[in-house]
Amino acid sequence: MTAGQISDYTGAAALLDSLPAAQWMLGDRGYGADWLRHALEEKEIKPCIPGRKSRGKPFKYDRRKCKCYNRIAIMFGRLKN
Repeated sequence: MTAGQISDYTGAAALLDSLPAAQWMLGDRGYGADWLRHALEEKEIKPCIPGRKSRGKPFKYDRRKCKCYNRIAIMFGRLKN
């Protein structure tokens, strides 16, 4: 968890090396940076991150898993407040 005004994906760069073994990483559109997607794929983690609407190339992702992410994000939002 980062402070309210700091983007969470900037903290993701610091945590990449310490990620546990996982099959998927759930994230919102803010985590859709190419460098993060490539770093996850190098660790054999499938990113489940919808692409930004302004991107020309849409990304495939599991909508059902992203709904789970929404529930998790709401919980962390409550913890931050």
